Amino acid sequence: MTETTQATRLADLSAGELLEGYRAKRFSPVEVLDSVLDRVQADEPRVRATYALDSDGARAAAAESERRWRQGTPVGALDGVPVTLKENIATRGTPMPAGTAATVLRPMPADAPTAARLRESGAVIFTKTTMPDYGMLGSSQSSFHAATRNPWDPTRTPGGSSSGAAAAAAAGYGPLHLGTDIGGSVRQPAGWCGIVGLKPTFGRIPVTPPYQGRVIGPMTRTVADTARLMSVVAVPDAADHTALPALAADWPRGPGEVRGLRLGLMTDAGPGLPVDPEIRAALEAAGAAFAAAGALVEPVSPFLTREMLDGMDRFWRARSWTDINALPEERRGLILPYILEWAAGGEHLSGAEVFHGFSQMDAMAVAADRALHDLDYLLLPTAPIPAYPVELPAPLNDPARPFEHITTSLPFNMSGQPALSINCGYTSGGLPIGLQLVGHRFDDPGLLRLAFAYEQLRPAGRPWPAV
Repeated sequence: MTETTQATRLADLSAGELLEGYRAKRFSPVEVLDSVLDRVQADEPRVRATYALDSDGARAAAAESERRWRQGTPVGALDGVPVTLKENIATRGTPMPAGTAATVLRPMPADAPTAARLRESGAVIFTKTTMPDYGMLGSSQSSFHAATRNPWDPTRTPGGSSSGAAAAAAAGYGPLHLGTDIGGSVRQPAGWCGIVGLKPTFGRIPVTPPYQGRVIGPMTRTVADTARLMSVVAVPDAADHTALPALAADWPRGPGEVRGLRLGLMTDAGPGLPVDPEIRAALEAAGAAFAAAGALVEPVSPFLTREMLDGMDRFWRARSWTDINALPEERRGLILPYILEWAAGGEHLSGAEVFHGFSQMDAMAVAADRALHDLDYLLLPTAPIPAYPVELPAPLNDPARPFEHITTSLPFNMSGQPALSINCGYTSGGLPIGLQLVGHRFDDPGLLRLAFAYEQLRPAGRPWPAV
């Protein structure tokens, strides 16, 4: 793909740049949407990130936004900005397959809270994005969607389960994308696609239905766009009884002071896959950059245990098998075989085994919270390995060992602490490497200020991939 015209380049502008352009009348929401849809048309045959693309509906929404901007009456903070939502975030009238062919497709009766807030802000929702079966994979393999590919290297996975959102952001399908995360599903694909992915504090963004550890999070190319998106969607909604009150202050727009911060550097997660040497080197370089800026960087020992990881696996197997076993046999047979084999491992677990697995959610939460007790923030790899081949449902391709690659991300879902992935370099093969920043619960603004600061401290990034 050759970037030669302004219409093509508009797809790569940040949300802030788009809004500034609308105000100055340098271009319109219709022109921007056309640029994004041109990008989708050119790249989608290889990337395969979209589901339920609604070009006609989006064009009508963009035209309405253009009319408002001409009249000087934008309706909200994202008026005319293109945005995508992961397909398990409900949008009125669109079926929600949850990544699996086993789902009976029915139009959703109403928008989820995040979709409603985006429409109220004037954002243009033009497509949903792909995910694997039930969101239970760190890859894009799905029995419903075609496998989404990583724009940096189409032979590699973009990660999962927010596969399409991460690939869409890296490919330039507009600036703003929302994914979901219950074990790393925003952060890992963000890390493998070189973008920013925020798992906010549990309850910060309303989720329907709410579930322990599950959050919705922004996936963007810049920290500023993540903060801008949070300002719209991170408001309470009665549909989620776990939703937190809205922030009393504005979301940050720039870096905070790094000097004097106590940062823990964790280069090893404990169990699971060992940290790749190139990833470890990039992490250590990030720690050195913070230290040079005046932060106090100290090593931190891993806190996750094999008992915690295997217990979580057993509990999730039992939960998933309960749901899958309730399906008619012909529908069970449509599920991705890897997922079906994994979930079937929960069929004969005893009540004591399942309860012990459930208890490891709290054990992880306590350990993660204690790891930050004397620190301001924690630095560790987003994932221990680079993006792996797109054909594999998981790095080891072994349903008996499904979570060996999420050891650096899973604990912070259980603890509810905010965690953010940001690019910190590239492997020798050109694959992005994610740095994960973790903060104390409720300190989402502080975590974003730290991420803003790292954007200025890190080496210059490479050009975005042209598929």
